[in-house]
Amino acid sequence: MTNSLKLMAILAHPDDETLGVGGTLVKYAKEGIKTYLVTATKGERGRFGNETKSPGLDIVGKTRMNELLSAAKVLGIEETCFLDYIDGEVDQAQPDAIIQKIVTHIRRIRPQVILTFDPAGAYGHPDHIAISQFATSAIICAADSNYASKGSRPGHRVSKLYYMTSSEEQWKIYQSAFKELTSTVDGIRRTAKPWPDWEITTRLDTRPFWKTVWKAVLCHQTQMAIYKKLEDLSENDHKNLWGSQGFYRVFSTVNGGRKVEVDLFEGLR
Repeated sequence: MTNSLKLMAILAHPDDETLGVGGTLVKYAKEGIKTYLVTATKGERGRFGNETKSPGLDIVGKTRMNELLSAAKVLGIEETCFLDYIDGEVDQAQPDAIIQKIVTHIRRIRPQVILTFDPAGAYGHPDHIAISQFATSAIICAADSNYASKGSRPGHRVSKLYYMTSSEEQWKIYQSAFKELTSTVDGIRRTAKPWPDWEITTRLDTRPFWKTVWKAVLCHQTQMAIYKKLEDLSENDHKNLWGSQGFYRVFSTVNGGRKVEVDLFEGLR
């Protein structure tokens, strides 16, 4: 049964997969579950090492794309797909076009479980918010037999959708290692909002895989100017950062209730 199970992460930028859900992806890949990644951009407007001036969207994008592919290999991801939108412009994408792209991947791969950003985009990042909305919309469209997508593949109903969450403890460790994560949009400063413990429906123990996640983090070399403080964390802090991952179960066709899950595939095995 495990060999037929599939997990898809639909995210915005290179490094979202590692910093956001690296432990989860490794855990399920190690179990023999096929994991897939759909990334909206190549991170063209991200940092480029210690350079103070960007060498341009094309060079940054190609470099970060290759870094992501290296990290994906470390994490055991079966396949990585890019939607080819520009970093910082996902919220300006034509809805019909981006939803159809995501639907095409969902119908081709046919995952039972999908995970993406929460509606607030972790800390208000517009790309994160947009991909969360588009991924959720695509799940609905993928199940609609009347919705036409490229390739004429039959509809596919996803069994479970999850939003990524972070507890207050995790945010404290995360932000002490980076900086205060903020996003200023339309002149308004947005900050990270930890999830209350009672809202986290699913908790995964990913402690056995924290070293693998750290190895994947190191693949994102252009970003290490931001991540430098991570190298100074104690082993215990690394375990706390990468060794537990929480999610909010948006919907499930196979289980329910308030008991905290310890498996994204609960009800499917």
